[in-house]
Amino acid sequence: MDSSFSTFERTLAAAGLFVFAAGCLLVRFFNPSTAGFFPGCPLLELTGFACPGCGLTRGFHSLFHGDVLAALDFNALLPFFAISFVYLVILLISIAMRGKSLSFTIFTPASLWTFLGFAAVFFVLRNVPGYPFEILFP
Repeated sequence: MDSSFSTFERTLAAAGLFVFAAGCLLVRFFNPSTAGFFPGCPLLELTGFACPGCGLTRGFHSLFHGDVLAALDFNALLPFFAISFVYLVILLISIAMRGKSLSFTIFTPASLWTFLGFAAVFFVLRNVPGYPFEILFP
C-alpha cells in the first residue's frame, strides 16, 4: 500500500504525532497514581470489572521510568499495546514526512482478531476472584 497523502492529511499526521508526544510526556512526568487529572476507567468505576486496558497509563509511566516488571504488573498486555503504538508513530512519521504510507502493515484482520481474542480472555481472567488470577487485576 503505497498511497500518497494530501497536505492536509500530512498536517493531521504531524498534529497526531504532537498530541501523542504530549500525552507521553504527561505520562512520563506525572504519576497517574497520584496526579488527579488522569481519568479513571469508566468500566472499572461503574462495575468494578477491569477492562483489558486498565492499568495501561500507570504501566506506561513505569515503563518510561525503566521499571518493566512494574509495568507488566499493571497490565500484562502492555507489550502488545507498546508495539502497536510504536508502529502507529512510525506510520504517522512516514505520512507526515514522506507523504506516503508504510509498505507493510501489522494490522491485518487475522492479527486484530487474534488480539481481540487475547484481550477477551485477559478480560475474563483478570476479573476472576482469587489466586492466581488476582495477580492480573491492576
